[in-house]
Amino acid sequence: MSVAIFDDRPCHLGEGPLWHPLRQQLFWFDILERRMLSRRDGAALEWQFDEMASAAGWVDADTLLIATETGLIRFDPGTGRQERLADLERDNAVTRSNDGRADPMGGFWIGTMGKRAEPGAGAIYRFHGGEVRCLVEGVSIPNSICFREDGRLAYWADTAEQRIFRTPLDPDGWPEGPHELFLDLAPEGIHPDGSVVDAEGGLWNARWGAGQVARYLPDGTPDRVIDLPASRTTCPAFGGPGFGRLFVTSAREGLSAPHAEDGTVFELAAPVAGRPESRVRL
Repeated sequence: MSVAIFDDRPCHLGEGPLWHPLRQQLFWFDILERRMLSRRDGAALEWQFDEMASAAGWVDADTLLIATETGLIRFDPGTGRQERLADLERDNAVTRSNDGRADPMGGFWIGTMGKRAEPGAGAIYRFHGGEVRCLVEGVSIPNSICFREDGRLAYWADTAEQRIFRTPLDPDGWPEGPHELFLDLAPEGIHPDGSVVDAEGGLWNARWGAGQVARYLPDGTPDRVIDLPASRTTCPAFGGPGFGRLFVTSAREGLSAPHAEDGTVFELAAPVAGRPESRVRL
């Protein structure tokens, strides 16, 4: 399978790829360098923030919801104008935001973690109706936040525990049952990072440290593995015409001698098409 470099700017910790369906544009973050990156019409774009930012959802053609180190902001990529909408562990200097994604009901899920990956320092929240509510506590490295197409099932992982969970949701998008173990990857030595669900319900997961993305069927059966030329793959996203392209961010954090590809964004033809990311309803 042919893998190309979509953007060769090396990220310290590339994360949070989002294909904006109205703008036909990919956004992603370099968390530790406090910047958001993109490309449009062949041009490389970049926005610098005063604090770390890690994930985004789209609101309309000119607006993103962005999770930062201490809160959620409304952001206009055209003008750079931003407005704080809610706080996120603003008084906790230990943590920052990490993985996040909009759910099909218009909410936005976001995880927090210790800046030094302190065990159990993080949590997972949902922003909906102007309110931030904690859903899961005691998470070390929250990742893999994504959703079944009908919005009645959420996935999330604790990378440190090497496990991916799933949570049943009610019609409004709130948990309505206990968290269930979906995949225990510890026996294989796999650290699950970011994930996204395709149009057939398959879950695509980036494997931190393995240089791979893997697809799992809805029942947890492994389906396929794709190797990438960067060891620290972080998160996949679908985009392009018909959501037939798969983009994967990566990182060079912690590598003593990174290669040129480490930290870049990769692109390949998706073996299974994706679907558009849900809109955040403010």
